[in-house]
This record gives sequence, structure tokens and C-alpha cells, in this order.
Amino acid sequence: MIVALRPVDARGADRGALETFLSSNTFPFHVIARPSSAQITESIDAGAWGDADTETFWIESPHDPYAGLVRLQDLRDPTAMLDLRVAEHQRGHGLGTAALRAVTDHLFRTRPDAHRFEGTTREDNVAMRRTFHRCGWVQEAHYRDGWPVPDADPVASVGYSVLRRDWATGSRTLVPDFATEPPRA
Repeated sequence: MIVALRPVDARGADRGALETFLSSNTFPFHVIARPSSAQITESIDAGAWGDADTETFWIESPHDPYAGLVRLQDLRDPTAMLDLRVAEHQRGHGLGTAALRAVTDHLFRTRPDAHRFEGTTREDNVAMRRTFHRCGWVQEAHYRDGWPVPDADPVASVGYSVLRRDWATGSRTLVPDFATEPPRA
């Protein structure tokens, strides 16, 4: 699948479309699965969808200019953070993989100071975990009971990243396994 990334003008021309997208889709693996209108308004006004540290893009598929949304956060830090949201009617068709590849390319091509790109999801978000893996990202963390779930027990939070050098070479630097014994000093 081919996707394009189009910048979101959250406080301007795209405000209504952003509010509609966030309020008309449910994001079951985000901390706030279905934000209220007040939460959406407050987050836009606070700059959460676009400021000096945050860039947001519409994910456009060939037949849908609002197929998804991707937000890059902590852009002044060498490690940028990912927030990827796919519209409900677009899920399960490969859009997440295409979008993650496109936004990873965008980050490393436009941000020379970015050293790594990081994303976190819940352990039960199998689709996103597979997407990270397909795109060359490496699982770096598994935080037991690290993700609060409303009206349920917490689930593990799983962290992934891709390093600039791995993106540039198409390789994958794996994380050492210290599960059985800590490293020797």
C-alpha cells in the first residue's frame, strides 16, 4: 500500500477534521480510547497536535485523505516518540505498516539530530507489535502491568525503537538478553 503524509494544521484549517477524526474513531489500545470533545479541544489548544516539539500528519491512502493520523513527539530530543492512529474502517489492510515506514523515513530524512525513534504499545495489541517488527523496529522493553486499563487489570507496556543506523543500513541491532542473569560489572 502506498500512503502519503500531509501536515496537520491542528489549530487552523485542520482543526475541525482533527476533532472529527479523534471523536469518531475508537482507539482501543491508547490510554484514552475515545477522547471526549472537551479533551480533544483542550489537547489541540495546548499544542499537543502541533508545536515546536510535535509534528502531526494525516495519513492519506489512495482513496482516503483521512485514513489515519501520525504524531511525532519530543522532536527536540534525540529520541522522537511515535503516536500512530488508524481510522477504524482502514484497519487490517496494511495501512499501519505503510504509515510507519513513511513516517520513519520522514523523521530520519528531515531531523538530522534524531538518533532513535521510539514507540510503545500494549502487550495485547498484536497488530501493532507485528507492524513494528515488519518495519525493522526492535522490542527493547516489556514493562509488566505498565499500562493502566479502565475497569480492568493493567497490562504490560511494550517498547520498540529503530536506530538511525539501522534505518540507514536496513539492519537490526538486537537488544542483549539479560532475562536469566544480570550482566557482569
